[in-house]
Amino acid sequence: MKEISHPNKIVIVIGLGSSGIGAARFLNYTGQNVIVFEKSQEDSFKEIAKTLQAEGIKVELGKPLTIPTFEPFLSNLSEIVISPGIPWDHNVLNQLRDKGIKVTSEIAIAWESLCSIPWIGVTGTNGKTTVAQMIDHVLNSSNVPSSIGGNVGNAASELALEFEKSPITKPQWLVMELSSYQIESAPRISPQIGIWTTLTPDHLERHGTMENYINIKRGLLEKSSIRIYNADDKYLAKHRAELPAGKWISTKLKDTQANSNDLWLSPDGILMEKNTKLFNSDVLNLKGNHNLQNLLLVTAAAREIGLSKEQIKNGITTFKVIPHRLEIVSKINHIEILNDSKATNFDSADIGLKATLSPAILIAGGRVKKGNASNWLTTIQERTCSVILFGESRQELKLLLEEIGYNKAVYCYPDLHLAVSQAIKISKKLKANSILFSPGCASFDLYKNFEERGDHFKELIKEAIDSKT
Repeated sequence: MKEISHPNKIVIVIGLGSSGIGAARFLNYTGQNVIVFEKSQEDSFKEIAKTLQAEGIKVELGKPLTIPTFEPFLSNLSEIVISPGIPWDHNVLNQLRDKGIKVTSEIAIAWESLCSIPWIGVTGTNGKTTVAQMIDHVLNSSNVPSSIGGNVGNAASELALEFEKSPITKPQWLVMELSSYQIESAPRISPQIGIWTTLTPDHLERHGTMENYINIKRGLLEKSSIRIYNADDKYLAKHRAELPAGKWISTKLKDTQANSNDLWLSPDGILMEKNTKLFNSDVLNLKGNHNLQNLLLVTAAAREIGLSKEQIKNGITTFKVIPHRLEIVSKINHIEILNDSKATNFDSADIGLKATLSPAILIAGGRVKKGNASNWLTTIQERTCSVILFGESRQELKLLLEEIGYNKAVYCYPDLHLAVSQAIKISKKLKANSILFSPGCASFDLYKNFEERGDHFKELIKEAIDSKT
């Protein structure tokens, strides 16, 4: 560990989530005098605090994000480090900036440490986790060492700490999933390869307008050396001429006009790179046209890195579905049961439902985000035999279904346990081909995150199956 050069100066890290913990450990190891503020005083945070304090990191619980919280430290405060969950333009942060306090983010400090390694920055409303994980898998299976982090896997600062401790373990590439929250708070991030998967309304409760949201995403691509876009996305296709130049992929027939796609899918399912055949898309063991788009984005990035078509094909063949995204959980009475807990907005849920065997029983609900539900509602009308709603938004979603004249059975329950029981109970009678858990909403009404929600769904399915055996 490096010596502290300015022992009286402190850095305050806000929050004891994975990003905050990673930032605190990295800064502490590199010689900073770190204090972590956490507003909660729950027992789980007390345990985390003990662990960090044993490492020499001071933690103070019960510290809300208010000016009085910081006042005793202002004379010695060098900077504040925030996690993605805290709005970059939070009023308290703005007041601290006015006092001359530097505000930075976990991902920003990680970039400063990791920028010597080329980044593949993956952003977009939907699809970015699958694309990031698939690229990481293809690279490593091709003996091109890479590590994955950011908005998926390890916090970027955890990777920075790992490589600070053991520089010899540095990979050739970093695959970083980057949310709009992270991009907004780290304007210096400049990936070697930038990938924009999709663009639909999301996080508007945070960013205010679509224009703000789009500009944040676009900013990452503008700073990328190589840019890869999804031409199947309506927004990206519409604004193609206005976006910074890059490579384009599409699952549709190649456009013969001047701005044709660089990678595309032939009618018989062959991935084409201009006029060169690469391999058949049936090597991908994931459902849905959206995953074919993901496959093309991954292939485009891999080709830029220099992988052969055989290397990419072999890597894709061994790639497995990621948890909580159209994850096949089990079968009951030949009815496929899928966990799509990662569908936290209407557009993601629409994609999931379109990729599922119909007729489906849909289980949806949670905390509603701002966005347009019309496409999702149309797909529900076309592909479901019943809808089961749970959680905070159940009555709101039921009203939306009534407004479109949905004429099949709709059930409402306060929690997921009752929703799952009802789905299994009616599935055989309705001759459903699938039960899809695709909430279309955030998880924060009942769960810490979508992973905890998805794990609970899988536990409930297992209990239901065990009770029948």
